[in-house]
Amino acid sequence: MTSHRPYLLRALYEWISDNGMTPHILVDAQLPGVRVPTHTVKEGRVVLNIADRAVAKLELDNEAVRFTARFGGVSHPVVVPVSAVLAIYARETGQGMALPEEAGATSPDDEPTPPDDTPDDDNSPRRGAHLRVIK
Repeated sequence: MTSHRPYLLRALYEWISDNGMTPHILVDAQLPGVRVPTHTVKEGRVVLNIADRAVAKLELDNEAVRFTARFGGVSHPVVVPVSAVLAIYARETGQGMALPEEAGATSPDDEPTPPDDTPDDDNSPRRGAHLRVIK
């Protein structure tokens, strides 16, 4: 069967937009095929506003999210493979979904990886995610 991730992504995008909210995606910018301006990447991740008013030529197909957007006043083409989208949520409420891993994405011999929200061994405090509007 085909992946269910792009279908979930499109459904949640539509739900968020239909409710007058601003859809954002959390992207693992270190995965192959991700094309985003490097200055937007923090700790290997980037949050992208994919609202109609923020992007041009938005495509949400089964392989990738593609659009053109302005970063620091400069237009950039953006490509995010669906496998690199970690979550989609509404900026205003935080409601959305962390996209599930694909079935069979790991082999049975792989050791489990702790989730990203587990503290590091250095006991450094972690800040929660936040967004900033840049015009």
